[in-house]
Amino acid sequence: MNHPEWIAILDYGSQVTQLIARRIREQKVYCEIIRFDTPAEELKARAPKGIILSGGPCSVPDEDAPKCDPALFDLGIPILGICYGMQLTAHTLGGAVKPGLKREYGKAMMHITDDKSPLFKGLSPDLQVWMSHGDKVETIPEGFEVVAKSDNCPYAAIQNLDRNIFGLQFHPEVVHTPQGKEMLWNFAFKICKCTGDWAMSKFVEDTVKQVRKQVGDDHVLLGLSGGVDSSVVAALLHKAIGDQLHCVYVDNGLMRYHETEEIEELFGSAFGIDLTVAHEGELFLGKLAGVSDPEKKRKIIGSTFIDVFADRARGFGDQVKFLAQGTLYPDVIESVSPIGGPSATIKSHHNVGGLPDDLQFDLVEPLRELFKDEVREVGRELGLPSYIVDRQPFPGPGLAVRIIGDITPERIDVLQQADLRVREEIMKMPNHLDVWQYFAVLLPIQTVGVMGDDRTYENVVAVRAVESRDGMTADWYKLPYEVMDSISNRIINEVRGVNRVCYDISSKPPSTIEWE
Repeated sequence: MNHPEWIAILDYGSQVTQLIARRIREQKVYCEIIRFDTPAEELKARAPKGIILSGGPCSVPDEDAPKCDPALFDLGIPILGICYGMQLTAHTLGGAVKPGLKREYGKAMMHITDDKSPLFKGLSPDLQVWMSHGDKVETIPEGFEVVAKSDNCPYAAIQNLDRNIFGLQFHPEVVHTPQGKEMLWNFAFKICKCTGDWAMSKFVEDTVKQVRKQVGDDHVLLGLSGGVDSSVVAALLHKAIGDQLHCVYVDNGLMRYHETEEIEELFGSAFGIDLTVAHEGELFLGKLAGVSDPEKKRKIIGSTFIDVFADRARGFGDQVKFLAQGTLYPDVIESVSPIGGPSATIKSHHNVGGLPDDLQFDLVEPLRELFKDEVREVGRELGLPSYIVDRQPFPGPGLAVRIIGDITPERIDVLQQADLRVREEIMKMPNHLDVWQYFAVLLPIQTVGVMGDDRTYENVVAVRAVESRDGMTADWYKLPYEVMDSISNRIINEVRGVNRVCYDISSKPPSTIEWE
């Protein structure tokens, strides 16, 4: 999708390149992460308002280090180099970059030496920043001036106002640079003259037009899971093409309590979407009988899902030409590094998701430009209820990965009831959205307990709650004692077959969020 106002981010392999994009988009300015070696002519044709050169793990003077098209600096478009990007700027324009005698990693205090620099407008002269570099700029190019320094870095920030080129040796995009957001705001608005027109209402309007143009009079099939991404795709496509959208929801018998009924009510009744519900719990549980190995469980569920979905897809005949997917922007990006490939886009292709050869579709991916938090914004814009929009991640195999050991109808019922009470109690917390994910796990052991005058020998349930930014790392969430108390009391008193509740206090890594 073409945007009249956008900022290009050239990716040199930094682990936090996506954070730059998120910080820019938070300012309601659209941006894209693109190949590190994108030709200047291509960028000129797309006319970004600004260009950011990201950080990266390589050493600029090395022969095989990723470089940019030198002609970028002659386009007259404002440029901001961050860490490796600053070193690359200096190297390309005639400066010198050499390994530092002392590497600088972590927090550092930086002093602004030119308070008139547009990059630091409105900021205090002494700032905490986050450094992460071994190399450093030894000589700045002709026409540049130093505008900030730290104890170990005499060129913490440089600029050439005549050419609108800026460089930062530190990372403004990370939270450890508390005023980095303001620096990126200054670059986007003061230097690039952006207006901040990237709004979800505009995204919905543009995407509806794009989908109508792509699909025409043909029909689209969507595998609806009830998760945030597929739910937003369903609502967005229904707004765009109405009854040309057909959704298939596969109930594998491993969903949360009353989840299937909620999905039928919302999408089938409230939205009026053509929804086919495949009630195949018995089929899935039959194939899972006696299987306790987690990897085997996943493979059985995955292959059975494909079989069921393909069977329902064939029922639509030749009228369906497109398959919709909830691909997000992080799925589209491939980081550039000496051991990785360039930023890439996922292309439309046949045999999507392991479907049989007789089912061939082109892809519709209306969310491929968005991060997860932006998807939630689109959901709110489309009128989806909060229990869908703010929904926490749920694994594809469903409760199968939260039942350790054999899966039976009785054990599913126990876990559904326990999990419901975990969710109900945490959702009573005013700040429950701070918890990234929370759920119950049914363990394959039984312990002795006492209920009334009787000894019991019943199941153990573990409760898992974590805080995270993106699910890649996570820490266990410190639930208030009264919340843990109410969860334990409700599960033991209300869920038949459980006499002990434990709380998982492990972080990721070394543990994972899910147990299987």
